[in-house]
Amino acid sequence: MRIGTFVLAAQFPGQGQGEALNRAISTAGAVEAAGLDSVWLAEHHFVPYGVCPSAVTLAGLMLGRTSRIGVGTAVSVLPTAHPVALGEQAALLHLASGGRFTLGVGRGGPWVDLEVFGAGIDAFERGFPESLDLLLRWLREPAVEARGARYSFREVAVVPRPDELDGRPGPPVVVACTSPSTVAEAARRCLPMLLGMHCGDEDKADMVAMWRRAALAAGHPRDAVETAGHVSAGVIQVADTRTDAVETLAKAMPGWLQQGLSAHRTYDGRPRTMRDPRQYTELLCDLHPVGPPQLCADRLAATAARTGITRFALLAEGSGDLDATLENVARLGAEVLPELA
Repeated sequence: MRIGTFVLAAQFPGQGQGEALNRAISTAGAVEAAGLDSVWLAEHHFVPYGVCPSAVTLAGLMLGRTSRIGVGTAVSVLPTAHPVALGEQAALLHLASGGRFTLGVGRGGPWVDLEVFGAGIDAFERGFPESLDLLLRWLREPAVEARGARYSFREVAVVPRPDELDGRPGPPVVVACTSPSTVAEAARRCLPMLLGMHCGDEDKADMVAMWRRAALAAGHPRDAVETAGHVSAGVIQVADTRTDAVETLAKAMPGWLQQGLSAHRTYDGRPRTMRDPRQYTELLCDLHPVGPPQLCADRLAATAARTGITRFALLAEGSGDLDATLENVARLGAEVLPELA
């Protein structure tokens, strides 16, 4: 089982944005010291829900400060990025880190980001497959041209070539999936899924089964399908008792969620229904490893048994406090990981 952390660089009420980024950056060293597997970095624009606007930039910083762990984006928002530019950055990080970088991509949402970056709503609603295919070609071929609806250009050389790392292909690509349509897009290309922390085990198991059927129907080898390596996002809070762990999150997370989620603005100004922050916090506590070490280990083992997923990206910053976050990561490595072994 491969256990990593999910870093949002969340700005909690009363905090500055630099404080949120410092906590996020400090997590990388703590994850490596704790013996965990990886760090996964979220990307958001114009909202305090997460103050990292470029997951690949932050990934480069964290790769430079560590020597062992994997670093991935969870995710880089593809509709507002040029696939070639993102591919170049991914290849650079893959080569410079010795293969420790994973590129996670997703559709994002119908947010004002599409207006600010000039992508338009069509990039979100219909453009994801074209962008994803162009990105994959850039990461796999020596030269690329495009003749699509959104991107059209003459053939150019791929520099740097990501396959020049001991002849290994790379970097790995995962796709954030929140709907049957994105599950189908990932399965057609046999790309592993990143499944969100709002989903329970039953929903994740259903999505894995859907992905598996679609990938086999697309003609992908059974071995590749069975070893795809999907990633489950969740929340982790280790404490001496379940009550203490829940109380830590219940004190901090609703305020962050209220401030962060309410700041989203849609492309067309249409209002969106927001989850109730307290109810959402309670849901996350019920779904994920929140409590004493043995409970956390049992919760992760149960998710793996039900879904077949053995890679985890766990949000450890739910307290909103730097010292508490670092302690949470340390306890995850020292007290939960041995129980899983």
